[in-house]
Amino acid sequence: MPDKIWNAASYTRLSRDDGDKAESNSITSQKEMIRDFIQRRDDLVIVHEYVDDGYSGVNFDRPGFKQMMEDIKAKKINCIICKDLSRFARNYIDSGRYLEKIFPFMGVRFIAINDNYDSSGEKSQSDSLIVPFKNLINDAYCRDISIKIRSQLDIKRKMGDFIGAFTTFGYKKDPNDKNKLLVDEPAAQVVELIFRLRLQGMCNTRIADKLNDMGVLSPMEYKQSLGQRYSTGFRTNERATWNAMNIMRVLTNEIYIGTLSQHKRGTPNHKVKKEVDYDREDWIVVTENHEPIVNEIDFQTVQLLLQRDVRTAPGGDTVPLFSGFVFCGDCGRCMVRKTVPSGNKKYYYLVCSTNKARKGCSAHTFSEDKLTKIVFRLVSDHIQQICEVEKVLDYISVMPEQQRRIFNYDAQLTKLSEEIQRFQDLKLNLYSDMSDGVISKEEYLEFRSGYDRKIADKQKSIAGLREEREQAVDSNDRHIRWIELFKQYENITELERTVIVNLIERIVIYDTKHIEIVFRYQDQLNTALQYIERFSDAVPEEIQEGA
Repeated sequence: MPDKIWNAASYTRLSRDDGDKAESNSITSQKEMIRDFIQRRDDLVIVHEYVDDGYSGVNFDRPGFKQMMEDIKAKKINCIICKDLSRFARNYIDSGRYLEKIFPFMGVRFIAINDNYDSSGEKSQSDSLIVPFKNLINDAYCRDISIKIRSQLDIKRKMGDFIGAFTTFGYKKDPNDKNKLLVDEPAAQVVELIFRLRLQGMCNTRIADKLNDMGVLSPMEYKQSLGQRYSTGFRTNERATWNAMNIMRVLTNEIYIGTLSQHKRGTPNHKVKKEVDYDREDWIVVTENHEPIVNEIDFQTVQLLLQRDVRTAPGGDTVPLFSGFVFCGDCGRCMVRKTVPSGNKKYYYLVCSTNKARKGCSAHTFSEDKLTKIVFRLVSDHIQQICEVEKVLDYISVMPEQQRRIFNYDAQLTKLSEEIQRFQDLKLNLYSDMSDGVISKEEYLEFRSGYDRKIADKQKSIAGLREEREQAVDSNDRHIRWIELFKQYENITELERTVIVNLIERIVIYDTKHIEIVFRYQDQLNTALQYIERFSDAVPEEIQEGA
């Protein structure tokens, strides 16, 4: 009969991410080994079996281990048996603390079968060295596995593979490839609606209210309706509804234009579980990675709107027509809407916000109705000009190749390079001519200076041509996106909010009542006009009119 009967517990662990996938390490095989060991010992009685399936050995944040420690404190068990030390833990510091301090203090016997370790036996000097050494090896193994996994995941991210348990609202995982994103049509329609409402002048709060009134499920509720065990730290109510914050997250997420940004958050290493935010330069970003839900122009327009003060008036659903787009020509501050009641009517004016706040500047008062008429006329004229530009570009694109060849940038660059080489050769021959007495020293210096000036002029021309080539319009592209953006409003009969946000960068009103409109894509238009100018001799005047 043994001197003492130990109330033993078996502890088994298997991690999904540390490489422990062999059958020898399976939970079942671990249990069988421990049971067989206990059956052959008279001093051990098994009380309970604790299992942590799918938990890393890097730390002790495991439900099975926590419950085991609670039972130890309750004096239910006083002996722990593991297959080996690596099943208990892979952190050599914490593992050593439990084996050398905590368990001895609590009177707990620890047995690691494969490592031939039993804390109740006599410890030799070699045992005191081997156990910490094995713990160190287990820790190093875990670190190596962690590095390999992180490296493989980063490679996948750089290849455009989606890495994550749950996809962003609007997308779903490809059933044939969990790392590829597909458009989730029901959710994508909601995303499109959110962007459309924002472009129409509705603020984030009003959009959220509208979606809730329509009964549209929030991202969390939608995923849970699909059977996904999704949760979020942003939840504030029992039933998650739409709010201004999750509307903002939709409007600012580049994933909706086909850009996949990953590696935004993570743990510093395999031992630290608290996630930290990475700097933007450390993100892994892949553009044109998957099918977009929102076109890039609409997305960029929304980002512009989000940067401006476009608050909805009390009781209104949408912002005023010019909200966030009219600026004072003198102080540069935004102009705000002022309501002037007169009898049963209300008249609206735009005034300088600096003046309204009594901080200087003049009022710059301008009638909203008058501004609407002026802007409508200027927008119509601008659209007409762009339509004429497109006609000229279309004509140039179908010109015979022999006519276009003389305007070819590469041909001109080649010609200029050849001329530079010719002048450099002449410059080199000058010294020989002077040595042979063909020319005098004074003539040599004069000719050399002249060649240097010509070479410098040619190099300047090359630099200019290269810059032009980089900015040149692709005349073969008959569907330039920015031109199509303006053309869709070619037949408008009134000025709408969507016209302003899509076509106009800003409207400037000076104290002299002078109006200046800065249209979007003005640089592209200027480049197109410069390109057309190069073909002015080859394009008939009737085609060029209006451009």
